[in-house]
Amino acid sequence: MDALKYQNGNIRPPFIILSDINLPRLDGLELRRRLKEDASLNLKCVSYLYFTTALTHQVVIDAYSCSAQRFFVKSSNFNEIKETLGFIVEYWTRCTSPNKFSGN
Repeated sequence: MDALKYQNGNIRPPFIILSDINLPRLDGLELRRRLKEDASLNLKCVSYLYFTTALTHQVVIDAYSCSAQRFFVKSSNFNEIKETLGFIVEYWTRCTSPNKFSGN
């Protein structure tokens, strides 16, 4: 719920949201659905990625059916987590979206 309040604030939006599936009070799938329902948040063009240990075929289908851009499996190995996060940040900082232009 705090993520929804944050996104609705008058601050510069993040360039990506890394979400777990298993979040307290509001799971990552429901958070994504709520963000997609808000037209003003959609205009911010914030990429939504899952980074989770919750890996089943159905969870991946559910994630992509609510417009997740990517789904990454969180390793239990710190170095693998660090490597994956580095890859994610490098890839998404090279992408262009409307919120990368000045004044947004």
